[in-house]
Amino acid sequence: MNHSSREMIETLVGFPTVSCDSNLDLIHFVRDYLAGHGVESHMVPNEDATKANLYATIGPHVEGGVVLSGHTDVVPVDGQPWDTDPFRVVESDGRLYGRGTADMKSFSAIALALVPDMLARGLKRPIHLALSYDEEVGCLGAPAMIARLAAEAPRPAAVIVGEPTSMKVMTAHKGITVMETVVTGHETHSSQTHRGVSAVMTAARLVARLDEMAREAEANVSALLFEPPYTTIHVGVIEGGTAANIISRRCRFVWDIRHVPEDDPMHHVNRFRDWYESEVLPVMRRVAPEANIETRLANQAPAFGPEENGEAERIARALTGDNAVHAAAYAAEAGQFQEAGFSTVICGPGSIDQAHQPNEYIEIDQVSQCERFLHRLMDALSR
Repeated sequence: MNHSSREMIETLVGFPTVSCDSNLDLIHFVRDYLAGHGVESHMVPNEDATKANLYATIGPHVEGGVVLSGHTDVVPVDGQPWDTDPFRVVESDGRLYGRGTADMKSFSAIALALVPDMLARGLKRPIHLALSYDEEVGCLGAPAMIARLAAEAPRPAAVIVGEPTSMKVMTAHKGITVMETVVTGHETHSSQTHRGVSAVMTAARLVARLDEMAREAEANVSALLFEPPYTTIHVGVIEGGTAANIISRRCRFVWDIRHVPEDDPMHHVNRFRDWYESEVLPVMRRVAPEANIETRLANQAPAFGPEENGEAERIARALTGDNAVHAAAYAAEAGQFQEAGFSTVICGPGSIDQAHQPNEYIEIDQVSQCERFLHRLMDALSR
């Protein structure tokens, strides 16, 4: 069955693929849709088979094709003041509203809707579709799929990651390193602060130190491509303690480093560890020898940097006419494709300004621009 881009966007948005839930219903739909057009696809599941990536090749199994890459998961809607059902597309004032319309189901939906055109075009070089899971929680799903593509598919000339760029060509994004720090203190009655070690108070000191480090990084403007043009450090979650009158035994916080390509995120982690091991832990252990601070890596995705004479950039600029220099402050799977040796670029419909917000939307004109972009890609691969 054929679908228009609008119909396919409605279908994909209708699958509530929040990262904490399975994406298999969407993946099975795509698998069956492709099979209905005679296209074989390959699923790459996670360890417990509750989620899966999927990739497929349209056209001849020869080298020199182009990968169109998108993630299937979306961020939660809990607690957000949506005016409409976030998992049902609503059109208003030239926009399509719904979770994932911008980030980033529309790109994948448009590519899927155009599969019949790809098949009819007589491509001389293939288009590969690559759909991943769990991008929003640390780009967890893509590496296994990228490894399979590298091992099993004809070597593509380029990868286009369709994150929302308003159809501008982005040649760089920051990397992300997510850390978890757990503070173990010593519980006593809160009237006896001299006998206890407060995990919450200690964590507050550690967070303040990370804030100082963030200000130091902010002063080191080194990458004018990005907005902001420096590495950032941010604490996003903190939890601990049991009652106001109990000196807390445990406190946990989660923080991230979004680093420019030339920066090493572990340098910041090691500076933080060295500081608390010399300045904070000894004071804690003089009161309670079992007190501790542990920092572990939760997940990490590499930065993505401009390529010298990159084929993906050449193709995307030729298709869009965009010759300006753009970079993304967010992390994406482009760095993982590049790390695996694929020439990569980011270019897709919609704006990151609408992502992750209530009443997320994509301009209908952006859908049309992406359709024209992919038709021009088909023309290029048919010559």
